[in-house]
Amino acid sequence: MRDWDSYRERFKRDVIPIRLGGVSANLARIQSASRHDEHFELVRNMLEDSEFLIEWTAPEADVDVAGELVEIQIQLARWVLTWQTIWNDIERRRAVAEQAGKWSDRLLDLSALLNEETYDKYNIPRR
Repeated sequence: MRDWDSYRERFKRDVIPIRLGGVSANLARIQSASRHDEHFELVRNMLEDSEFLIEWTAPEADVDVAGELVEIQIQLARWVLTWQTIWNDIERRRAVAEQAGKWSDRLLDLSALLNEETYDKYNIPRR
C-alpha cells in the first residue's frame, strides 16, 4: 500500500513546472501501458495516481492551467469508475490512450520544461 502522505509531501516540494511534467509523464505512461492487455490494473492505478497529482498541483497553478487540470481530473475519475468496461472495449481503450497522450503533450507544453528559461526562472538543476 502506498504511503500517500509521504508521496504528496515529496511531490509538492517540486515547483509547478516539474509537477506538470510529472503529470505529463504519468499520462504518457498510461498511453503506452494501455497497449498491453496484461496492464489493466497498472493503468487503472496510474489513472488514480494522476488524479492525486493533479489535486496536489491545481491549487497552486495559474488559474488557466488549474482549469485544464481540473477538466482532466474529472475525466480521469469518470474513466476509473467505468474502467473494466473501457478496458474490455479495445476501441474505447485506444481512445483513452490517445486522449492521455494528447493531455501529456499539452501539460508538457504548459510546463515549459522544454524552454531553457524555465530552468533559470525556477532554479531547476539541469541534468
